[in-house]
Amino acid sequence: MDDFEPIRFLDETIEAEFDAPPALEKKPACPDRWVWRGETLRVTSALAEWSDFPRRGRFARNMRPAHAAVAASRGSWGVGRFFFRVEVEDGRIFDIYYDREPKGADQRKGEWFVYRELVRK
Repeated sequence: MDDFEPIRFLDETIEAEFDAPPALEKKPACPDRWVWRGETLRVTSALAEWSDFPRRGRFARNMRPAHAAVAASRGSWGVGRFFFRVEVEDGRIFDIYYDREPKGADQRKGEWFVYRELVRK
């Protein structure tokens, strides 16, 4: 993943679209395309993927150590992000992610974000 360098930080919400819905909503695969600022960006290549499951703030201290170790490796309800480095049709490269955190009682699903745009070194 060191073959790329960021050229701009975005961290804006996007609307991810899939040809077939993910089998697990809270553990999605890379989307086939997404809508951002009114433009549909089609993924031509998934270059990398990784996850991040740290518990932050008071949530980092509310588990027994053995449970916290398991949660750190696979996440716990509403905690964690799934990242994807993708190339789109016009050759641009982005890091996008799905944040599993619910935004409230009415919005229990997470949200998708475009994190940053990158270039090859």
